[in-house]
Amino acid sequence: MRILIANGPNLSQLGHREPDVYGTATIADIVAGIREIHDDVEELTTEYEGALIERLHATRTDGTAAVVLNPGALTHYSYALRDAVTLLDVPVVEVHLSQTAAREPFRHHSVISAVVDVTITGAGAYGYELAVLAARRLVAARGA
Repeated sequence: MRILIANGPNLSQLGHREPDVYGTATIADIVAGIREIHDDVEELTTEYEGALIERLHATRTDGTAAVVLNPGALTHYSYALRDAVTLLDVPVVEVHLSQTAAREPFRHHSVISAVVDVTITGAGAYGYELAVLAARRLVAARGA
């Protein structure tokens, strides 16, 4: 079973970007930790909305079993990304390191949450591990 961890804009800057909010782990640290437990994850981190959408489109035919998605700021306004998620036939788990509902008002709304199976917020780097576990459970529940 392959699970795609897909990260959007600015997540490449983890470890440097607002460590009081996002922690000091880099995205490479987080993914390495996941791979210690789950050796079947693929990771894409991109600053480009189109690259993220193209990779999600590819999951429809490449055998990806589930997606863990941290859209970054695209969470709040990208209807193009939302449309790409709605095309998927595999479970999708949205994850955010910070507790978005406790932050600035513009971060309170996700256009993505309504079209995913699970949303995890506020658990820091551990949220990614929870998201992978949730994705596995969803795949198992669907009988794939």
